[in-house]
Amino acid sequence: MAAYRRHRFAWLFASLLLTLGAGPTLEAVYSRQNPLALLLGLNLLAAIASVAHEADMRIPLLLGVVFVVARTLRAALALPGLLQVSDALWLVAVMLAMVATARHALSRGVVDVERILAALDAYLLAGLLFGVAYWMLDGWWPGSFGGSTAGNLDLFSGIYFSFVTLATLGYGDVIPASEPARGLAIVEGVSGQMYLVVLVARLVSLHSQQQDH
Repeated sequence: MAAYRRHRFAWLFASLLLTLGAGPTLEAVYSRQNPLALLLGLNLLAAIASVAHEADMRIPLLLGVVFVVARTLRAALALPGLLQVSDALWLVAVMLAMVATARHALSRGVVDVERILAALDAYLLAGLLFGVAYWMLDGWWPGSFGGSTAGNLDLFSGIYFSFVTLATLGYGDVIPASEPARGLAIVEGVSGQMYLVVLVARLVSLHSQQQDH
């Protein structure tokens, strides 16, 4: 447990890279088992575990437990309504864990590998968070996205579009078509760039203070 706590953000980073790197391939090969959803569940648990010792983290812990229970009940009882409930729980829990991770990265202290990984984790969690939000939005508001995924934005396509937006790549193969989708894309693109600017400034400042001492 002590070894995990020392490298908790490294483990979270590894789980996020596994999801982004292997998730699409696993989803294509084992689509019936829905591996991408399982990996997102793993990301949630890893994110909560990485910040579990932080203050005011009881709510994300509780949401994580309820998420697991909801997913288990859905698998056992095949209740379709629990899918939307568990997805909403995932969004809220990941958002709170992401904020706690970013707060850890930007707080006072030594700039070490774990702090840098925490900053990267927050960035990747934001990409997954918006990706799932896009996917859910397209289900609630059909026709929210055009291009190659018009009328059928699956989970990975939502995540793909999210990271294209976050990195300001703008490939154009997935296009936000509805007003809510465009607004969400603007929020993600602007906040992602602002986060990087603030992050670099803060880490440089902390490193300079560390060198002075």
